Amino acid sequence: MIANFLDYAEDLKPSLDAAFAGHLAHLLGDTHSLCSYEEGKLMTGGKKIRGTLLCLVATTLGGALEEALPRAIAVELIQTATLIHDDFVDQHRVRRNLPAIWTLEGARRAVLLGDIVFSSAIQMMSELGREDGLIVSRAIAEVSRGAYHEPLDPAVLMEEIEACRLDTTLYEKIIRLKTGVLFGAACQLGAVAAGVGGNSRWAWHRYGVKIGEAYQVADDLHEVERALRTRSMTANEVAALAPALLFFDEESRPHIIRALRQGLLELKGELPELFQGVADAMQKDKEKRLRSAVDEIAGNHPGESRNSLACAAPWDLIRMFDTAAPASLP
Repeated sequence: MIANFLDYAEDLKPSLDAAFAGHLAHLLGDTHSLCSYEEGKLMTGGKKIRGTLLCLVATTLGGALEEALPRAIAVELIQTATLIHDDFVDQHRVRRNLPAIWTLEGARRAVLLGDIVFSSAIQMMSELGREDGLIVSRAIAEVSRGAYHEPLDPAVLMEEIEACRLDTTLYEKIIRLKTGVLFGAACQLGAVAAGVGGNSRWAWHRYGVKIGEAYQVADDLHEVERALRTRSMTANEVAALAPALLFFDEESRPHIIRALRQGLLELKGELPELFQGVADAMQKDKEKRLRSAVDEIAGNHPGESRNSLACAAPWDLIRMFDTAAPASLP
């Protein structure tokens, strides 16, 4: 008896992992044979939450798992390519307790490998159907825009904030494009796999977007809570969190500017209380987005057991995230 999303994910994992590894080897061709053991393990590992959610949506709507799996693979290919690119851009040297691919292959080959994986996902879905190809290509474009909007350079960010050119609503745009979009595409493809169209398909897309936004808020909340524990943040860490801090508390503006200028933010004086207020607001915001996700699919899931799974999945998924070790997160 599958009682929750975690049980569903564990039950699906062997099939999804095998299908993903097989398709990755096929799509990359000779390139795959050049990958080291660490690279292969990194690219095929992970919890595959987005692909699992896609399969759950498809089966909730009465579709066959066989129709959902190719689409789940495409979504996970996009996620894999995104991680390859992000690790280089952010200069992260470790992913899932393994060396990031750019540290093994160099920047050029890592970026090109990510490009191959992205284009393979588009090709795979375009061959499956026009609608599938459009959903995947649109998702890649929007995820890329989300990454582009993220502030990276502390000096440039400081100038933007001081000149009041940084929109405090930037965070909404970032979490939707960076994370919400791919979750939304996964759920939309799940509906496509089940043969569902029209307004219902878009309802499931919005369901996924809201889950993805909550997922990103949960990720950023972890960083705020870590800062509360360690009582300090580097300028780069502050820059990454600046949109969230400004969104949830505009009073953080002078503290962000000072941290970016000095290279360090020490949480003392009024700052622990400010950060705790941000953490509390983020917790409430996360819950609001999860409830909104379920509201989107009211009346759009016919089977009773799958109905309850789909309604509980947003919270189950976040609990999986919250209890996982950071290095193992997808």
